[in-house]
Amino acid sequence: MMRPMKLTGEYIIFGEGALDYLKTIKGQKAMIVISGGSIEKSGYLQMVIDNLKDAGIESRIFRGVEPDPSFETVRKGADAMLAYGPDWIIGIGGGSAMDASKAMWVFYEHPQLKTLEEIASPNVIPALRNKAKLICIPSTSGTASEVSRSIVISDTHKGIKVGIGSMEMFPDVALLEPGVTASMPPTITAATGIDALTHALEAYVSTRANDISDALAEKAITGIFKYLPLAYDEGSNLLFREKMQNYSAIAGMAFTNVSLGIVHSMAHVIGGKFGISHGLANGILLPYVVAYNSVEPYAAERYGEIAGMMGKADILEAIQELERSLGIPTSLKEVIHNKEEFMENLMDLADTAKADGCTKTNPRIPTTAELVELFRNTYDGKLVKP
Repeated sequence: MMRPMKLTGEYIIFGEGALDYLKTIKGQKAMIVISGGSIEKSGYLQMVIDNLKDAGIESRIFRGVEPDPSFETVRKGADAMLAYGPDWIIGIGGGSAMDASKAMWVFYEHPQLKTLEEIASPNVIPALRNKAKLICIPSTSGTASEVSRSIVISDTHKGIKVGIGSMEMFPDVALLEPGVTASMPPTITAATGIDALTHALEAYVSTRANDISDALAEKAITGIFKYLPLAYDEGSNLLFREKMQNYSAIAGMAFTNVSLGIVHSMAHVIGGKFGISHGLANGILLPYVVAYNSVEPYAAERYGEIAGMMGKADILEAIQELERSLGIPTSLKEVIHNKEEFMENLMDLADTAKADGCTKTNPRIPTTAELVELFRNTYDGKLVKP
């Protein structure tokens, strides 16, 4: 079956000194979108500003993107862009800042759009790049928003995260400067790294997987297993940081073309309802979903191939061993302490995960009842092996 693939925008610039690329771009104004102050404290924000100045480009900063960017923040950012008129938008940070910058870009280019529903499926995002181009600079190695067509924006009124995808939203340039990620504490390194691993594993067993996505996913999986523990233990080592940036981006190129699975479907709703970070939710859910999927012969075969590539007897045991070394919790009850509230919401959690777009490419399509059981078992720490 014919299927198109798009691996990135115009360029991926990677390795130490990647930010120097900003000195070469042409334009007049740039809006820089950031989350918190860590990027400022590290000195890299000023480096971006200085490099833009060398290119003859003035800049303004939009601060305050939340860990799970809300639509209200997206609207504020788009309004700031409409007032300023940038021809470059630069998202710097984790997935939240980059996702927010993409969404702001859409509403900046098309101010006639007013609501989140207007850009969510089944609606189509109209053509971009009439006013500005987008550069994304990741400060974590996990979301791969710098090379993906996807965003996740929180609807705070409904208490859900809305996933939106469009080829229009590929950043034009991804700048992978390893030093930008060096300030990540070990806990964030672990959670975002497991997010990247989940991207690659789910892409590998996706029902849309193909030879090209397989090559990307295989490289990402084996690379992350090797370098994530090293980056976790030695966060200041820029070689380890560079490797994790690269493998996160490679995993992103795989999943943005062939989609994901129910680890993400379940993590989206858990994050939206209980405020658990996306990477951490993925890490907790991943072993349970791998065990669930392994009943399906196609998935079991694919997991076996990956285990063989790494010289492991069993991919599930390899994941559990890796997560233990990174301090990833083994159950949801370790991060969601109100069991009564969790159990009261089980059916809603399952219904929302069932409707998530990632569910349809999972190798084993769950019923709502199976999702209820998966959520319950993950909460209690009851891993049912095939």
